[in-house]
Amino acid sequence: MQRQIEIEALLTRFSGINVAGLDFLVELALDLSWYWDHSADEIWQKLDIDLWEETHNPWVVLKTVSFDVLKAFLSDQDILHKISYLKEKRRPEEGKRWFHENYTGEQLTQVAYFSMEFMLSEALPIYSGGLGNVAGDQLKAANDLGIPVVGVGLLYQRGYFRQLIGRNGEQREIYIHNDPGQLPIVPLRLKNGEWLRLKIEFSGHTIWIRCWEVQVGQVRLVLLDSNDVANFPAHRGITSELYGGGSELRLQQEIILGIGGWRLLEELDIVPQVCHLNEGHSAFVLFERARYVMQRTGQPFAAALAISRAGNLFTTHTAVPAGFDHFSPQLIEQYLGRYADKELGISLQELLGLGRLNPQDSAEPFNMAYLAIKGSGAVNGVSKLHGQVSRELFQPLFPRWPRASVPISHVTNGVHMRSWDSEAADALWTKYCGKSRWMGETDQLDEKIHAATDEELWAMRAASRNEFVAFVRKRMQQNLAASGASYDEIAHSYQLFDPYTLTIGFARRFASYKRPTLLLQNRERLRRILSNSARPVQLVIAGKAHPSDPEGHAMIKEWVAFSREEDVRSRVVFLPDYDMYVASRLVQGVDVWMNHPRRPWEASGTSGMKVLVNGGLNLSELDGWWDEAYQDGLGWALGDRQSHENDPNWDGIEAERLYDLLENEIIPEFYNRDTSGIPRGWTAKIRKSMSLLTPRYSTNRTLIEYVEKYYLPAAAAVKSRMDAFGEAGSEIMQWKRVLHNNWQKITFGELIIEKEANGITFKVGIDLCGIMPEQVIVELYADGIGDSEPTQINMERESFETGGKEVMYATQVDTSRDQNDYTIRIKPYYEGVSVPLEENLIRWHR
Repeated sequence: MQRQIEIEALLTRFSGINVAGLDFLVELALDLSWYWDHSADEIWQKLDIDLWEETHNPWVVLKTVSFDVLKAFLSDQDILHKISYLKEKRRPEEGKRWFHENYTGEQLTQVAYFSMEFMLSEALPIYSGGLGNVAGDQLKAANDLGIPVVGVGLLYQRGYFRQLIGRNGEQREIYIHNDPGQLPIVPLRLKNGEWLRLKIEFSGHTIWIRCWEVQVGQVRLVLLDSNDVANFPAHRGITSELYGGGSELRLQQEIILGIGGWRLLEELDIVPQVCHLNEGHSAFVLFERARYVMQRTGQPFAAALAISRAGNLFTTHTAVPAGFDHFSPQLIEQYLGRYADKELGISLQELLGLGRLNPQDSAEPFNMAYLAIKGSGAVNGVSKLHGQVSRELFQPLFPRWPRASVPISHVTNGVHMRSWDSEAADALWTKYCGKSRWMGETDQLDEKIHAATDEELWAMRAASRNEFVAFVRKRMQQNLAASGASYDEIAHSYQLFDPYTLTIGFARRFASYKRPTLLLQNRERLRRILSNSARPVQLVIAGKAHPSDPEGHAMIKEWVAFSREEDVRSRVVFLPDYDMYVASRLVQGVDVWMNHPRRPWEASGTSGMKVLVNGGLNLSELDGWWDEAYQDGLGWALGDRQSHENDPNWDGIEAERLYDLLENEIIPEFYNRDTSGIPRGWTAKIRKSMSLLTPRYSTNRTLIEYVEKYYLPAAAAVKSRMDAFGEAGSEIMQWKRVLHNNWQKITFGELIIEKEANGITFKVGIDLCGIMPEQVIVELYADGIGDSEPTQINMERESFETGGKEVMYATQVDTSRDQNDYTIRIKPYYEGVSVPLEENLIRWHR
């Protein structure tokens, strides 16, 4: 598994060029951590400016350039000095980072981060949108912070589609082949040079899986790919495209990701303490990890899962049940029936039960999210509001447990600010916070950036907006030419937008719940806003609709048609082919980022976070991250924090609110300039938003929270359970058997309530019927009031019995609440076991 082989292969191509710097150029081109650093961009621009501008792919530039060009290039003393500078720049970054300054490798050796997609660079198009954005930004932050993470994903032959807007305004999908030779990836090889390939059994067939590696600084991303020449043609196409095909193809991909992903880690001698599942697509890794524990400890599957689940973390990003992958029992039997029997030693029904609400319902589909929950030691949503939504969504898995007790917490997403800041923003942040500001904790950044002057903030915004206008004109020219537009239409693109005009952006996946056409509800009013000569506004719209979503296609067509109307065509553009590169230019250039999904369907949303570092302001629905971030002076909010489902009347109300905000607050404040031409009220909002929100919604905070809240405890827990050949797994299963055999026999005696001067005493006798008192917790419980947490007080076991088998429990509370607010409940207890996640039994007195 020597990555160096691929580097040497390229150097062999240039064997006639014996010049300094070539080996380092190869390292630069294959290390994606330089792709967002931008300090090496000058090198690729000078090698081939046209190819660089079209691809932003250093590996392609380096592999395409001629011998003579490269030889002359590396003879240039300025270039050699630049290479020396980059080498020196790299050395301090290879030193100790946040994690190693605070923790040891023994506390956390390795985290495996599984995701269906990763958005790392436009040069590696294996992403669709938000999920990949989160995965990619978190890998980048893991590198910055020195957190030991390895990413596991799939290499798609076509990735997600590219978008072209046709002459009639329709979305056209174009699928581009991902030539591995032009991607910044290398095959994983064995020590003898052989390509590392895995064998996976698929419904009676052997599938060969090719393995690749992506370097992200000190972090690795390994990718699996079914396009092996030894495979049957249909099987070669399993990893053909992201989110394409039907249910069977999706199941095949998820088996490769989960089962194949763990086996690849084993081949690489990587045994992660923590498996982090970014959504439920990779949940089959839970089976394979349990199988690994079975082999190492000799424990049966149930005990092995009890051991391994302590090291698994499931992050859910979905806010509606339809968002989870479901598979028919027949498909699961076809692909995993033999695996269950031969590899896991369990029946098909036992395996199916792990993906069902009711394990006994033979018709119920297999739910990947249910499997992820039943095989993990912790579960989290991706914003505070989404945590609440997820507890409601998954409450059926925890019958008789109050919603507040459903074991799902949250870690609000963040974004990798270094990937999304403009050149002007980077310069300003560097001046006040230093170049290494995003390489550790961000506690002090708010005070430092707050010192930036109004003049500096406004100059930054002006420079970024000017760059964006130039980008829009060039991009529209290219897309119009590709779609067969007329000469006049193409010529008009050179006049689009104005660098001094308030610029508002909306760029999302075109799905009905995101309401992308909300601003079109009153077109006459929108026209007046856009065409006001004294206080003009320009609007850029971007986004893709899923190929199978006709409603999304229709909404795109609406916006394209509106943008082509004569009286607004210079003020509105629909920017085609929204990808990572377009997104970066958008978030750098717009003054206001607009987002108005139906609450609470936006789990988190990260697009609005990306404008923060660039001094952009948010105008957003109180949903996802904005629900917890918004406060007066930070931007503008839509909504009443209630759910209105698909109510068209509410859409009309919010559209009017949107127009009101634009006309009465946003536009006037942008154009309210002092004698020096600076809108002081606007720059005050920029300063407040940049200082308060940018550090808080960076992936630095997110990853540090994951490490301290989940990764470290999970690593310690799984290590403890693996000790003594997994004896803890057997003991946990024995504890469960005792509970399940006797739980329904538990009886409550008389509840005695005594009011005293200093409080209220509750006493109750309980017959545990064969369950040891140490195996349960008896609590006095009261629901929370308003947004407050429930009251949960452990009742003390008295030292005497009431004459029979009952054990007396008692506790005292103050008189701040009525005695009728309280009840008694019994829940299982085993040290280190998460209840109700790992055992959902509960008994209530009433």
